Amino acid sequence: MLLFEKPGTDNTEKALELALTAARDKWLDVVMATTGGGTVPVALALAEKLGYTGKLVAVTHCYGSREKGKNILDPAKMQEFRDKGVIVVTAAHALSGAERGLSKKFSGVYPVEIVANTLRMFGQGTKVCVEIAMMALDAGTIEYGKPVIAVGGSGRGADTVCRLTPEYTSDLMGTKIHEFLCKPSLEE
Repeated sequence: MLLFEKPGTDNTEKALELALTAARDKWLDVVMATTGGGTVPVALALAEKLGYTGKLVAVTHCYGSREKGKNILDPAKMQEFRDKGVIVVTAAHALSGAERGLSKKFSGVYPVEIVANTLRMFGQGTKVCVEIAMMALDAGTIEYGKPVIAVGGSGRGADTVCRLTPEYTSDLMGTKIHEFLCKPSLEE
């Protein structure tokens, strides 16, 4: 496992290279987080360079997550990615969604938020990897019971890559993280 000195966008290219190489060698799909769409073009360029011909799934925030009626990812970019063969999943966050609304309203902590925060103990990107893989599975874009390479980050860019087998959100505790390919150090 590669341990990055710090989280962030500086790790994006290396993280994606590790992800796509592993996915190519193991015949696995790649599920990646994207907010503004910056990770997807890097992944597409590296996929071509590395000879990865498998499935690329980009998971973005749901509509209204920042501004009512809008998506953070520009609809034109979504279409551009689809035109290049990338499957785009737009869904509520599997590890916050409705529970975050309840905790804000009632000032409490709920079980799924505890799971999310436990995953964050390994780094924000770990939580993102698990979450986006479950969201992609819920959307029917990846095969049930088959591992995937998940790419997440700590804000912007990619810095965490896991090989994992997601479970549907309705059975989230069945998700298995098999291996970390890279992640940032948490020594702060």
